[in-house]
Amino acid sequence: MTHIYLIRHAANIDGPVDGKMTDVGLSPEGTADAERLRDRLTTGGEIKPDVFIVSPERRAHETATILQPALGQPITLDEEFVEWKSDDGSIEEEEFMRRWKAVPKPHKAYYRWIEGFENRMEFSLRVHLALNRILQQHAGKTIVVLTHGAFIQMSFMYFFGYGEAVLDRAMPEIRRTSITNWYQNEGDDRWNLERSNDCHHLSP
Repeated sequence: MTHIYLIRHAANIDGPVDGKMTDVGLSPEGTADAERLRDRLTTGGEIKPDVFIVSPERRAHETATILQPALGQPITLDEEFVEWKSDDGSIEEEEFMRRWKAVPKPHKAYYRWIEGFENRMEFSLRVHLALNRILQQHAGKTIVVLTHGAFIQMSFMYFFGYGEAVLDRAMPEIRRTSITNWYQNEGDDRWNLERSNDCHHLSP
């Protein structure tokens, strides 16, 4: 049986660096949430991974460092699991959303914010290729991937096999430090969604 657990990083702070908004690490709230998840995993022992793959972006790497003692596997950084590389941080969120709303729906998947960065279709392809690679490489094992919200949302397209049109109708909610778990029985082509957006460790 192959298990893959996709965990979203904890909340971070963005700050100006050289005139661009850049991830400067976890917020105090994010650190506390990551510690809550670590304590849950330590106490319950619910995930026993064979490999721990992590996005090298700072907020993901810092979250992984907190969780690593509970998972018992070394951190393997993998550039293919970073967030959607849509821009370089020079576009303010308000301007990003204004431009996003102005792009006609049929063109959104192909719209490039800044030359040299990914459009949504390229991001989707990267997610598919990255997942396919590690699932072949670690077939029959338990895989933990610590990544980003948009990456996990796009992963549903890979596992369910749906296309761009579905994104206009439904999108899974992925809270920070939540767990999404898929498994595949040996000899079966079908993936099973065991849980999604599991974040009960954040409940008061």
